[in-house]
Amino acid sequence: MMPSLTSLDHTIRGVMSFTWPMIVVSVLTVASLRIVYLVKNKKPFVFYRELLALFFLIYILCLFQVVTVQDVSQYGEGSNFIPFQEIFRYRFGSRLFLKQVIGNVLMFVPYGFFASYYIRSDRPWIPLFLISFASLSIEVTQLMIGRIFDIDDIILNIVGGMFGYFVYRLSMHIRNLLPRKEWILNMVSLVIVIVFIFYLYRLVI
Repeated sequence: MMPSLTSLDHTIRGVMSFTWPMIVVSVLTVASLRIVYLVKNKKPFVFYRELLALFFLIYILCLFQVVTVQDVSQYGEGSNFIPFQEIFRYRFGSRLFLKQVIGNVLMFVPYGFFASYYIRSDRPWIPLFLISFASLSIEVTQLMIGRIFDIDDIILNIVGGMFGYFVYRLSMHIRNLLPRKEWILNMVSLVIVIVFIFYLYRLVI
């Protein structure tokens, strides 16, 4: 496995090792409530839509773990209010570059996708505002709980979030080209669930 993929896998495993009990309990609780609601009110069950909602929940739980519990203050000397100062501190391709720069970009790709998906925005301005607001909220909260504020984290989060927006636009374009949208999307979603459960099983054992 390439060093970058190894580092990414290690980071994901580190987050999941702490959050998987919370994820299991939260997903089972929310899923049971949602299923009862759909059955009681005779609402249609669309598998891929329900799965996206659950993945959004899992993502938020993991994001909370990363930004409030994990201690990353040792990588910097204090709060940074100067744009790009911290980004250029790390040697390109180094472990810290992958963790602090690439990691902050990738961390907000799902948020950009989900924010765009739920508001159904064809224009980037609304997702851009939501991404910026979420990232700023995280940094201010970190400062309030004794961690550091880093303007570069906001910049990197915005880059990742807007990449997620373009992933959403691409996925909607592909979706519109599918002949049997719901059937294909449900099958793809089922495969994703199987892979995720297998990954979680490997993590636990």
